[in-house]
Amino acid sequence: MPRLNVFPLHRRKLGAVVVMAATGLLLAQCGPKDPAPAAPPVEVPEVPAAVTPPVLPSVTPPLTRADILAAAARAASAYAAGETPSGSDPLVGRPFAVRLAFACGEPATGSAEAATADGLARATWAPDHKSIRLSLTPGDWADSALIAGAGAEAAWETVEGFWVPRPWLASDACPAVGRDPLQGGASIPSAQTVGLAAVFATGGSRLAQRNGRAYRYTVRAEGDQPLVAPTGGYRLVLEGRVVGFPGGRAIRCRASGPDQRPVCIAAIQLDRVAFESADGEALGEWRKG
Repeated sequence: MPRLNVFPLHRRKLGAVVVMAATGLLLAQCGPKDPAPAAPPVEVPEVPAAVTPPVLPSVTPPLTRADILAAAARAASAYAAGETPSGSDPLVGRPFAVRLAFACGEPATGSAEAATADGLARATWAPDHKSIRLSLTPGDWADSALIAGAGAEAAWETVEGFWVPRPWLASDACPAVGRDPLQGGASIPSAQTVGLAAVFATGGSRLAQRNGRAYRYTVRAEGDQPLVAPTGGYRLVLEGRVVGFPGGRAIRCRASGPDQRPVCIAAIQLDRVAFESADGEALGEWRKG
């Protein structure tokens, strides 16, 4: 009986198995790959909500010389026209800082003690000509027609007056116009028509009252240098707050006739008086209290 050769069959089966394994390996390599890991999420920074800045209260600037003069001109016009303003006066309660130029020419000679209480600042040479004395004596306006007729007799114990010279000039500086050489002698100043009346309540503190005493300051030379009068003069500084007259108006005017320029004054509370140079250098000051 012939022998069967089983080895070829076994090899064929083994080869088939190898082929199938290789094919499976290739299919596994060619199949879909595992997805790559997802990238971490990008963190977007939070944008803070817009913050609305707080609304700061507006600061009312102090009234200047030009503001006071403009208000006085309006009041004079209303008075001359016979108009009676109604409603509240926007100037009442407003702070002011007024600079008044004086001694715009050569300082006067003579005694500063002889200065009258007229509410005007002056500069006077000392007898030895080595110093200049600045002085200002407020006027006593308590019995003036502008005050006495305002119905404030019971409310105000004392009223001290300060004139605003040259009301036609809005600038704080000295006038640039010189004296007319064709005019002989010194020119006569125009009458004062605009002023500030510092009022003191009846029964109130009297510390700030001058009672006829002058504000005084002496300018002296530095070292051995001779003292020279400044070409730009000096400045009188008045600071305070407008309080107004009984009835609510800040300024009151009066004239003796229709062809006279009305005299107008503002009722104020005075907090500071000072002398300065034309460049703003503080020389001497007096504060309320």
